[in-house]
Amino acid sequence: MKRNALTRQIARALPFPVGVTAFWSVLLILLCLFLMILSTLRPQYFESMRTGLSDQFAPALSIISLPFENVSVFFSDVQDIAGLRAEAERLEAENARLREWYHIALLLESENKSLRELLNLKADPKYDYVSARIIAGAGQNFVKSVLIGAGAADGLTKGDTALSGEGLIGRLVEVGENSARILLLDDINSRVPILVEDTLIHAIMRGTNTDSPELIHFPRDSEIPEGARIITSGHGGGYPPGLPVGRVVTAESGKKTVDLFADMDRLRFVRILKLQTKKAPYANVLVPMKDEDPQEEKHTEPINSETGETQP
Repeated sequence: MKRNALTRQIARALPFPVGVTAFWSVLLILLCLFLMILSTLRPQYFESMRTGLSDQFAPALSIISLPFENVSVFFSDVQDIAGLRAEAERLEAENARLREWYHIALLLESENKSLRELLNLKADPKYDYVSARIIAGAGQNFVKSVLIGAGAADGLTKGDTALSGEGLIGRLVEVGENSARILLLDDINSRVPILVEDTLIHAIMRGTNTDSPELIHFPRDSEIPEGARIITSGHGGGYPPGLPVGRVVTAESGKKTVDLFADMDRLRFVRILKLQTKKAPYANVLVPMKDEDPQEEKHTEPINSETGETQP
């Protein structure tokens, strides 16, 4: 009660009307203004006081601020984890796309290499040919054949010769409208007339369902040199002459086998020679003349020797 009475007396003494409730607020405002003006005019008065108060309250402030700092670090870590997760998802998606492009690049590189190898083999210009992709294999140990994505619609016929970039691989045994099957050289049903290059030795190369077909039906007293190059002889008309096949290898049993130039397990593209559409080199040059009608009579009119004009 005495404090309230003192407050009322001080409030009445002020030159401007102040309520009892707002008195302490006004007093604090005035005190703050006084301290601000004093610190501006005489800052040295407050430096020691501020330093002392800071030293006294520093431990308490550090303890009070520690939970807030931990909370701030926690939310910062949560944001960092969320950012790292988003970055990891983005990198994972980008890595998946890069893997897809990498596999596509490997596939294109392999196809490009196969096509370049296919162009290395110079086919006889007398024959038309079709390049085709191998779309399936037999997948059996007793059948050595592959399926290609070209057929009668592309002009292929049964018996046409199949080549890879390295050499002969077989011939067509089945022809559909848009597909055909190639019987490979290493199939047990394959028979190819061959010639040992730089010699006059002829033989038959027989498939054995292995990677090394064997040579049969050649003179036993003939000396076939090791590593001699084997080409097609063209006998029988089944294969054009001069196609590269492989090299002679002597097996442990003494049999003469052939190490084929073409790798049958790595075929991707093949070239099919159209044997039924052999080009005639002079087809467009020698054009037969039309026969004259023997019944047609040639009429000639007499010419005047003096004037050079025809006479009726």
